[in-house]
Amino acid sequence: MIDVTIANFQEEVIEASMTTPVLIDFWAPWCAPCKSLGPILEKVEIAYEGRFKLVKIDSDQEQQLGEAFGIRSIPTCILLMNGQPVDGFTGALTEGKIKEFLDKHLPPAPEEAPPEEEVVPDNAPEAVLERLQSAVATDPASEAARFDYVKHLLSLGREDDAKVAFAPVIAQTAVVRRFDSLKRWMDALDFVAAHADAASAQTTFDAKITANKRDFDARFDQARWLMAEQRWTDALDELLEILMRDKTWSDGLARKTYIAILDIMETPKPKVADGQIPPEDATVASYRRRLSSVVLS
Repeated sequence: MIDVTIANFQEEVIEASMTTPVLIDFWAPWCAPCKSLGPILEKVEIAYEGRFKLVKIDSDQEQQLGEAFGIRSIPTCILLMNGQPVDGFTGALTEGKIKEFLDKHLPPAPEEAPPEEEVVPDNAPEAVLERLQSAVATDPASEAARFDYVKHLLSLGREDDAKVAFAPVIAQTAVVRRFDSLKRWMDALDFVAAHADAASAQTTFDAKITANKRDFDARFDQARWLMAEQRWTDALDELLEILMRDKTWSDGLARKTYIAILDIMETPKPKVADGQIPPEDATVASYRRRLSSVVLS
């Protein structure tokens, strides 16, 4: 894996692709799905033993390159061969899907003895996704199964797949709180997608809040941006700043969004013996107490 800038792009990408396919990973340090995808790409590069070359481009630092390739969202991967882009994908795909994508274009690997079947850990993202997908297929009416499946897709950056999976229950957001929480997360992602220049948007929020601590619209936009980056506690802190100044602002929008984030953060409780109380996530419990303290004060 090589970090590429405009200075070494010609040598490391264009010229290199004349002899070896080059996969470009457009990413950014703030992008949570990018952090999920990066290690998988590096693992696949090692497994393919030189059949392709992986390079990474920071889309924030190298905006000229991002514009040249028409990058609209990250992570986005582009495959170049003989100096030309031939295919690409967006979002944090599983290892299996990445290999399927590469195998459509790369020369076959030299024949060798069949490798031992890879054992995917139970907690690997692709293994978890398969289990959750199966649970929804088995019981489409299960609110818990649907919530966990859509939440996992969103956490992997697969927004389009998440919206498809969420579509059958979107009308229930008014009556099922956790579905409403997922909808608020997706709304935050759509809000960020509408702002192409992340650095400019962030600067605008900071300037407005510095000028007026009670600019709740700016604070809420900041919180939605943090939600999209899956920086949950930072988003909660921003919403608390609103609630401490105005508990009922915008018909309780800050409080409802705060509760939505707690729903998203909360992990399934482990099974315990009869009569015992499952342990609660310490961070979630702390922020629940902070909300109660503010609302009841």
